[in-house]
Amino acid sequence: MKRDIHYLEYLYCHLLLIFLMGRVGFILNNSSVEQLSFTDAAAACWRGFVGHDLMVAAVLLVVPWLVGLLAMRRPRMNVRAWLAPYYVVMGLSLAAIIVGDAVMYEYWHFKLGMVVLSYAASPEGTTNSVSIAYILVRIAFFIALALWTTVPCILLTPKRLPAGRSERLWMRNVSIIWTFLLVSAVCFMQQGDAYSQGHPRRMLANHAAVNPVYAFAQSVRFSLDYAKRYDLLSEPDREDLFRGLYPEPADDIQDTLLLSQRPDILIVFIESFGSRFVQELGGLPGVAPGWSRLIPEGIFWQNFYSNSFRTDRGTVSAYSGWLSYPDVGLMRQTKFHPALPSIARSLESEGYRTAYIYAGRMSNMGKRQYLEDMSFRHLFDDTAFPAEAERNSWGIYDSISCQKAVELVSQWKEGHHFMAVQTISSHEPWNVPYHRLDDKILNAFAYTDYSVACMVDSLRRLPQWQNLLVIMLPDHGYLYRQSYDDPGFFHAPMLWTGGAIRKPRRMDILMNQSDLPATLLSQMGIPHDDFPWSRNVLSRTYTYPFVYCNWPDGILFADSTGTSICELGADNALTEQPADDGLRILRAKAILQTSYDHLGNLLAQ
Repeated sequence: MKRDIHYLEYLYCHLLLIFLMGRVGFILNNSSVEQLSFTDAAAACWRGFVGHDLMVAAVLLVVPWLVGLLAMRRPRMNVRAWLAPYYVVMGLSLAAIIVGDAVMYEYWHFKLGMVVLSYAASPEGTTNSVSIAYILVRIAFFIALALWTTVPCILLTPKRLPAGRSERLWMRNVSIIWTFLLVSAVCFMQQGDAYSQGHPRRMLANHAAVNPVYAFAQSVRFSLDYAKRYDLLSEPDREDLFRGLYPEPADDIQDTLLLSQRPDILIVFIESFGSRFVQELGGLPGVAPGWSRLIPEGIFWQNFYSNSFRTDRGTVSAYSGWLSYPDVGLMRQTKFHPALPSIARSLESEGYRTAYIYAGRMSNMGKRQYLEDMSFRHLFDDTAFPAEAERNSWGIYDSISCQKAVELVSQWKEGHHFMAVQTISSHEPWNVPYHRLDDKILNAFAYTDYSVACMVDSLRRLPQWQNLLVIMLPDHGYLYRQSYDDPGFFHAPMLWTGGAIRKPRRMDILMNQSDLPATLLSQMGIPHDDFPWSRNVLSRTYTYPFVYCNWPDGILFADSTGTSICELGADNALTEQPADDGLRILRAKAILQTSYDHLGNLLAQ
């Protein structure tokens, strides 16, 4: 009888235990990301307990409390039967969020949020990267945690509530619980920061301290309104800080890089190939000898930065000259496609024939629809290759798809041509038909480097080479023994080569991936007024070079004074090289806020 009176307290303690188990599992599963000492792990558990767990557990008990109140007026009401469906839904949801957060953090290094739903809609993006055994083990953990959450909740809930004196005790008890629930719920709704304050350099400890249910709920809350998602600055401050960062398009250029204004163009979009793998950018030696050999022969942009952390974001930045967003992927958001500019569309209007090679399934993340909407007229996916062509779970190996590009270029006879080929082999699960390096990950990047270099060598032997511009750049970087607070993740190589370049050289100017369209089109004498976020970095109006990058948890801003990286939800900077007066981060926040205002305006039109 006494247990029936206090069942809400028992449920409360049970949920707190579930959150503790989830946090310990998060730390253990991500030990490869960062090793935490016992003291750091215990501190993260304590900060999470007092920071979010108490509050989230209380909010989850609002429904049991309301059902209990109803049962007091209906003595024969079976409380357990009424609440069992709620417990099942709650158990499945908690298990999915807790396990998903622990598993995905190993790859993404940020907390689970609404951003994951866009990737969940294309599950092949996950299943292609891991083995069946890996997936089955994680499913087993999910089922076990769901049962461990649900069954005790059902058993701890009484079938009927006590009457008489016990009823009065229960009423007094629930009034105390209700007060606590009410206060917790109000705090839950008002608190805007999902991240516990900790040491800025201990990201795993800080993220472990954040209750994954709370982080996910906050991401849902902030995803409801594009225009108000990141109101970080007052409107006058935002306007003042943003002014002049993205100048009006100008036709003037200070430097001419090409021998012809109408070259044929091949873009080589290289999976995950950040500066970490290019020795000339301070990366690991010996991984990319192909890049090392080709760099002296072309125009090498050594202060080039990717916009974001994933392929779908990088694709839109590179081909539409658009900024990336921490939690919005425009490639899947077809409602925005009519407003997006496109290199392919601009070149098509000048008489270019357009094509795209992606030797995998183009259904992933809405790639096919985006490419079609951007006026890539001829699309070649894995079905364009022989059935016996070697492949892994992502698609045809890079050496084969790169040679397909050579074959298509060799058929260019009349008119102007623009084509892109996207590599896929430098990606989990790292299985490639190449064995030069012992490290499986580095070997996969070495294979992609080898494939691209061989392609360029083959192109050089074609007559089309004389009027060909080859642009090599990555979609984003890869977290190989580094984290997002390392600027090297976003720092990337870009090389222009081919017979159409005027002469080899190195370019020191800071630029983003999204600046490619305006810079390229300006070299060709083609207007780029419809690219609001793309800057012609060789224009006289480009007087303040800087780069801006983001991922779901943070933003980077770099200019001639240095680099600052800030976690969204935390005021302290993760990286400042060197320290400044905070102006770099304020400018980054102004860009972030303005970019979301722009999305909101597009939806309102």
